[in-house]
Amino acid sequence: MPHALAVDDDPNFLAALAELIEGQGFTTQTACTLRDARAQVTHRVPDVALVDLYLPDGSGIDLLKELELGNVTEVVLMTGHADVESAVQALRLGASDYLTKPLDIGRLKSILAQVASLQAAPSPHPPAHPPDTAVPEESGRTDRLGLLLGASGAMQAVYEMLLRVAPTDASVFLIGESGTGKDLAAQTLHLLSQRAKSPFLPLNCGAISPTLIESELFGHERGSFTGAARRHKGYFERAHTGTLFLDEITEMPVELQVKLLRVLESGQLIRLGGDQAVEVDVRVIAATNRDPRKAVHDGKLREDLLYRLQVFPLHMPPLRERGDDVLLLANHFLEQLNERQGSAKKLSDESRERLGSHTWPGNVRELKNVVHRAFIMADQDISPRALPREVGGEGGFQRSLTFQVGSSIEEVERRLILATLDAYSGNKRKAADILGVSLKTLYNRLNSYRDV
Repeated sequence: MPHALAVDDDPNFLAALAELIEGQGFTTQTACTLRDARAQVTHRVPDVALVDLYLPDGSGIDLLKELELGNVTEVVLMTGHADVESAVQALRLGASDYLTKPLDIGRLKSILAQVASLQAAPSPHPPAHPPDTAVPEESGRTDRLGLLLGASGAMQAVYEMLLRVAPTDASVFLIGESGTGKDLAAQTLHLLSQRAKSPFLPLNCGAISPTLIESELFGHERGSFTGAARRHKGYFERAHTGTLFLDEITEMPVELQVKLLRVLESGQLIRLGGDQAVEVDVRVIAATNRDPRKAVHDGKLREDLLYRLQVFPLHMPPLRERGDDVLLLANHFLEQLNERQGSAKKLSDESRERLGSHTWPGNVRELKNVVHRAFIMADQDISPRALPREVGGEGGFQRSLTFQVGSSIEEVERRLILATLDAYSGNKRKAADILGVSLKTLYNRLNSYRDV
């Protein structure tokens, strides 16, 4: 039977974690400090160690360094903070993975299942890959890389490309439909690169006014225009030694693309209103949901800039080409919602079938929203009734709602608002009038539901 070590200074969390691990067929030891963890390892080396990043007597990374478990133990770092630098350091030192709190239960179970299967295999455990490569197991398949999730052949090809280009400084051009995860791919590239300890700055070129984007990119000097009360460092300077992600690059004004090309080629910029060249060392990742060649033909993208950006073009596959990833992702999103709400809702077999047969024109973003909506609408397990009609569900207009005695006012209000929106085809103004609330109040409620 495989053996696990769980290390965390929260006794309640540690007890729940140990129970979960044991439920996956492991024997388990626990420790609340580094000292206790070291003592446990001297008695029995675990097959997997789940270690909190911050402990009373040091860092979980110290345990990773000191015990040198890489070739024997799968080490998973846990943290309640979005500490990318520490996560990257752990990966480079040999950690197998990292998890943020509250833990993604589905992901944790997947890690434990992989460890158990390796223990059951007749061949010895393969040695860890060098820390700077971040390559998956020698089987060549993994259901996750960085912030990306998916086990399909299409995603395996993406992982391979990312792993090849990440250690280099080559410009990467991510091409794919809206909602395919281009932003997550860009962050994963940064996370796996030699620049991971430096800033990662995303800029949506279509979300900034054309009159302001030059200042945002390259900065400006005090007095360079009305309202410029002080010197401002742009995205390029703030991303120095790191990565700049230019999303929707085809929405950048063509005249500014000339200046962008000059900075990319020279490694220097001049702030708006200035005359001094500033050296910048930035890796640029660009993205678009257009066909780049058509964008050039339509005058949306300069051809010379395209050549400079697409040193390494990478296509993000639409969800309809990813097979069973639909259900893998749906369960992942559902596990996250269950963890936040302390619930245990599941997809019914019929709902799984309908999700799997939908074409997902909005890709992963659409799937996430559908699962979130269904989670809110379902009392228990998610049946087709909780799914919107556009994905083959039965959750269209409801003339009445049924609530269990003891339901919270917040839950009743939430379901009533969403059902009313469905009844009026998403018309928020009409729904607000029917509900007797202001449009602002309705928007505030809907925004709060997105944070569930």
